[in-house]
Order: sequence, then structure tokens, then C-alpha cells
Amino acid sequence: MPGNTAAEAVRILGIDPGLRVTGFGVLERRGQALSYVASGVVRTLDTPLPERLKTILDGLARVIAQHAPDQVAVEQVFVNVNPQSTLRLGQARGAAICAAVACGLPVAEYTALQVKQAVVGNGHAAKDQVQAMVRRLLRLPADPSADAADALACAICHAHGGQGLGRLATAGYRMRHGRLV
Repeated sequence: MPGNTAAEAVRILGIDPGLRVTGFGVLERRGQALSYVASGVVRTLDTPLPERLKTILDGLARVIAQHAPDQVAVEQVFVNVNPQSTLRLGQARGAAICAAVACGLPVAEYTALQVKQAVVGNGHAAKDQVQAMVRRLLRLPADPSADAADALACAICHAHGGQGLGRLATAGYRMRHGRLV
């Protein structure tokens, strides 16, 4: 993103990885202006894990082919109480990253705290708050689904250099387990 002039459009694909539902959102940044391109989800069936990962990989590859993003932003995995769930979510995230990297796209990663802070101004915002702010920022006629909103929020966070609306203040924070604390 550095070096882009206000006239250059940058298309960003945001991804909210999930083993059952992976959200995606595509937006375009021209200067500081953001415009909505597309959003949706890739759903997997209740099949063995390798087949589900292939569904995520193939689904996101189709999204990339259709919308031709320049950059990809992926939400990082948070640590669940259940280690097995965390591991499976990490595998879904890996499939999403592989889809982008296989297409030669640069990938940036953001914690949920960073994304929520950048979009809502509160790192502990509820899902409905994220949906409402995404709707407002992208001037959408209705709230996107929760998974698509999270993906669009990740793209918005990336579009603002990971800094968000009020420039995410990281002074005084430190990283622990991939999260700002």
C-alpha cells in the first residue's frame, strides 16, 4: 500500500477463516475512500477434515479468480478453551492463506482485537457492533452476515494500514500469543 497514489485503486480481500463457514469480503481502496465490491461465505459440508479444507481452498481460489484482489488480509486464530477446536480452526486458516499465496498474493494477518479496534474503536466489540460499523463505513443497504462482516472488517483494518479509524494506538501494548495486550 505504501507508494500508492490517491488515483490508484487497491483491491483487498478480507478473510474470516472457519472450518464450517469461512467469510470473505472484497473492497476497493482509492486514497482514503473505501468501496464495497463483494462479500459472502464458503460453506463446508460435514465431511472429513481434508475434504473441508479443500472446499475452503477451492472456494477462496474462485473468489480470488472472480474479484482479482491485490492483497489479502486474514484474521488470526484466537486460542479456544478446546485445543482441538483451535487446531482445526488453524487448519482452516492455513487453507485460506494457501489459496492466497498460491495465487501470488501478499497476505497480512490481524488479531480480532486489532480488527475490532480499527473498525469499531473497541477491541472487545460485539459481532452486531462490527456488522453495524461495516454497514456504515461501506454504505451498505443492510448488515452483512456475521462471517462476511468479520471478513470485510479485516479488509477495512488492512485498508487503513492496520490502524483503523482513529489510528490504532499500540503504544503501551505488547504482543502475547499473537494478540495485543
